[in-house]
Amino acid sequence: MAKLTKKQKEAHAKLDRSQSYDLAAASALVKEITNVKFDASVELAVRLGVDPRKANQMVRGVVTLPHGTGKDVKVLALVTPDKEAEALEAGADYVGLDEYLQKIKGGWTDVDVIITMPSVMGKLGPLGRILGPRGLMPNPKTGTVTMDVAKAVQDVKAGKIDFKVDKTGIVHAAIGKVSFDAKQIQENANELIQTIIKLKPTTAKGTYVKSVFMSSTMSPSIAVEVKTV
Repeated sequence: MAKLTKKQKEAHAKLDRSQSYDLAAASALVKEITNVKFDASVELAVRLGVDPRKANQMVRGVVTLPHGTGKDVKVLALVTPDKEAEALEAGADYVGLDEYLQKIKGGWTDVDVIITMPSVMGKLGPLGRILGPRGLMPNPKTGTVTMDVAKAVQDVKAGKIDFKVDKTGIVHAAIGKVSFDAKQIQENANELIQTIIKLKPTTAKGTYVKSVFMSSTMSPSIAVEVKTV
């Protein structure tokens, strides 16, 4: 087993692994046990009592975090010329169509979110093998395929994220940065959890939210008491 560094030992000493914490306590503790020199991301892992292999138990949705993600999200708007000014004014980092389709075809994916219009989706189909594995393929369900391009760009810039349960039944999502105050982390985490709860499939049986863990980049994970959320 690898030896713990001095900072790792200090972090583990502050965390009682035998207990679960309420959301407020976990949000404060994650700041205390993070000892890195950069502004680490805070993440939530929510294990659900669903079978993702069944289409009627797939949990997927979008949520706008009240305090944003703390990340400068790079947005590409693949739109027709009549929508370019709208996308730029809303804050898109890259705006265009054919030239960016060619760049993506060549392997360029230096963006976090791609927003497009229904009429353009046909051109994106052949790029699925590039965009799909990176989670960049626009989807009407997440609001990234829309005629209201300006609103979509503004929502993403304001902290709108999409999430879905993975094949092991866990939803992973970044909910902020350790530079946020504890209250902001708590409120962002609660917004995500409540959104997941609202999306409970009618076919899911038994306990829906089985566990919730909070962690930051390179920190130990903190068990959150499910009953408190």
